[in-house]
This record gives sequence, structure tokens and C-alpha cells, in this order.
Amino acid sequence: MSDFIKLSAPSAFWEIEIIYEDEYLLALNKPAQFLTSPDRYDPERPNLMKLLHRDIERGAPWAKKRNLSYLMNAHRLDFETTGVILLAKSRPALVELANVFGSEKPVKTYVALVRGRPANDRFEVKAALGMHPNRPGYVRVDEKNGKRSRTLFSVREHFPGFTLMECQPLTGRTHQIRVHLKHAGHPIVGDATYGGRELLLSSLKPNYRLKPG
Repeated sequence: MSDFIKLSAPSAFWEIEIIYEDEYLLALNKPAQFLTSPDRYDPERPNLMKLLHRDIERGAPWAKKRNLSYLMNAHRLDFETTGVILLAKSRPALVELANVFGSEKPVKTYVALVRGRPANDRFEVKAALGMHPNRPGYVRVDEKNGKRSRTLFSVREHFPGFTLMECQPLTGRTHQIRVHLKHAGHPIVGDATYGGRELLLSSLKPNYRLKPG
């Protein structure tokens, strides 16, 4: 039976599934449309880590039964992204995880639906990334001043006009996969920030019309 952590903020509620747990680690299934950690531009926006730490401080039942006094994320997932977020229950565990994630080995795997069909079923993007000087929160390829960034890509499945990609970031830059896919000419479907148009049912089904209501 699945276990859940229930988190709440004004006008919002999340039920976070616990995927894995042992004495060192806690792995959660982060929902989409939920920040991992505080937004640098709006620190008051609800985010996973802030709410978890609040509950630990309050002695919420889920934290109390685990006798938790420490919980830190070893990596982040973008606001729009859903998937496994790995948390360390102690400082030494966090250091070990940081060493693994900083090793430039393929230890994380993401899946993304992109537009178009890549020329090769396997390829790597090496493109330094940096924040745009005039667009807050927007990351761009910046070979002169950006940070070294590498991502491995492989095709899982082809569809007419689209491809399901497996993405393995070897470095951990903000928006890395999204920007590298845009740089490769295959933006993620629905990622309007980086040129990924929505996938509408009307574009797949001829003469599609919404029914009343």
C-alpha cells in the first residue's frame, strides 16, 4: 500500500506519494506545477522543501513517526516537471548524494515528448548554459560566460511529427534538458518558454469539434 505526505498551503493542497524510503533516503513523486525549492524571484510561492521543513518543525504526524529533524533535496525538478525527487535524511547522506550527482555519470533519467524527429537515435549536447541578462528565469546557451553543461539523449519511440526522448543530464544546470533540446531543434511539447507549442487534439483528429459543455 502506498504511503503519502499531505501538504497544504493557502488555497492549495498536495498529496505526495512516497516511492521509496530507508534510514538514509526518502524518495517522493513530485507533482507537476509545484516548485521543488524557493523561487529566487518570488520566495513566498509554495514549494515542496519549505512545506516539508514547516511540517518537520511543527511535528506533523508523517514527520513525527519518522523522528525526522533533517531533510534536504539532493537535486531539483522544474516547476512543470513531475517525477522522483530524492531527499537525504542526514547531512552525511546529502554529501554522498551530491558526490554521485556531481560525478557527470548518467544517474538521472527523464522522459520528454519533443517535436520533430532527431537525425540520430542517440546524441549528446554539450552547450554551456547561463541566465539571460534581461529575462528573469530564462536560461540560454552562452558559450562565453555560461557553465559547462552536457546531456545525453536517446530515442524511445517515434510518432508522426513527434519523438519520445530519454534524457540523461550529466550536469545539473537550471532548465538544462529544456534548453539543450531547444538548442538541438526539438523543443519539448507544451514548453512555451523554450518554443515548444502545445499538442492539441484538434491537430491529431480531423474535423475535431468541442462538444457543448
